[in-house]
Amino acid sequence: MVERPEGEPGAERAAASEGAADDVLDRPLPEGVRRRVVALTADSFGGLTVSELPPPLRQYARFTPSRRAKFAGNAMAAALESDAVFRQRIAGKLREAQPELAAALDHGTPPAAADPLDVAAAAYVLRPDGWVKLVAAAGEEAQRASAERAGEEAERELARLREELSQARTEARAEADRIRVDLDTARKENESLQRKLRSALSDVKRGEAAVRKAEAALEAGRSQAATEKTAADSELRRLKARIAETEASLETSRRAAREGRSVEDMRLRLLLDTVLDAAQGLRRELALPPASVHPADTVEAVAPGQMTPKDVATRALSDMDPALLDQLLALPQAHLVVDGYNVTKTGYPTMPLDKQRLRLLGGLAVLAAQTGAEMTCVFDGAELAAPVLLAPPRGVRVLFSKPGVTADELIRQLVRAEPPGRPVVVVSTDREVADGVAKAGARPVASALLLKRLART
Repeated sequence: MVERPEGEPGAERAAASEGAADDVLDRPLPEGVRRRVVALTADSFGGLTVSELPPPLRQYARFTPSRRAKFAGNAMAAALESDAVFRQRIAGKLREAQPELAAALDHGTPPAAADPLDVAAAAYVLRPDGWVKLVAAAGEEAQRASAERAGEEAERELARLREELSQARTEARAEADRIRVDLDTARKENESLQRKLRSALSDVKRGEAAVRKAEAALEAGRSQAATEKTAADSELRRLKARIAETEASLETSRRAAREGRSVEDMRLRLLLDTVLDAAQGLRRELALPPASVHPADTVEAVAPGQMTPKDVATRALSDMDPALLDQLLALPQAHLVVDGYNVTKTGYPTMPLDKQRLRLLGGLAVLAAQTGAEMTCVFDGAELAAPVLLAPPRGVRVLFSKPGVTADELIRQLVRAEPPGRPVVVVSTDREVADGVAKAGARPVASALLLKRLART
């Protein structure tokens, strides 16, 4: 026979034909040996290429050994049993990983100190002479060890049950003694209760006699009360008749008083109507205009002027002092117009746009509640694919620019829409916006100033 290298297909087919002639197991593979075989195959699995794996196992090629053993155990065991070529490849990997164990099995002298399950698993994969006996012996050894463990567990369980039985007997004797003591105590309490019952029966009899006596007294009291009630009803009828007579007399007196007073009231009302008619006729005759000038308006003096945003700007305050914004918003009917994205991208540019909008609008709502000024926040709507679903907070008007119109142009339109003289403050760092609104009479302030003011709320 011509020898071929172990990795060539001819060698694998020859090994497969030799494996077919080997002995076969006449019983299922012992569970312990099967687990070791699956673990051994899972460890050697990664050394094979995808093309060298049987088709059912290729989907597990990238799994870790533990996951292969968990999810592909049955498939690997079936492939080892039915696919001799795959088994020879796993055997080659096993010879590389454990050469001493493989050599010992080839010589028919497995190591005495080795685990029987490991020896049986290796023999099942390598298939040396007598591998069936090694697998069967490992199965019997595993059964014997399992039986010994079961016997030891049974002995421990028997000892535990004996101890529990002894403890239960001790507790039963103690419980019996306690029950006897409780029984004696209950017997004594029963005798005491019987004595108390006899005393209570005597008390009941005396109480019944007292009740009969009380019922007789109650009946006598009822008779006396009925007599007194009859007398009281008679007196009540007499008093009601006296009251009716008194009320009739009082009503007669009141009627006479009302008639006398109504005559006087009629005379006074007629006199008042006469005076009013005369005053109205005098006003028509004189044609007097309504009084629009008061005496204090005739005194000459210098009247104070009204404060404008330019007057606030001349005060000794830094352009980045939040107190400057408070003074501007304290002007009568002040209107704050905010370039929304200019402020948010200055203060918190890393946040998403929707989070930027919500944070800015929340701060403006607090500022509007504190100052009472009108506030309008403008956002650029050119980049929006759809309308923004947003509930504006209380006291803040939210506007998005139309397609083709920038937020800067919308801000300039808002400023031009205001009447001359109204204090309008525009928050934007954009120099073009600031210059444009300043020409229209508004007061521009930097976005950082508003951010500082909102940080105080």
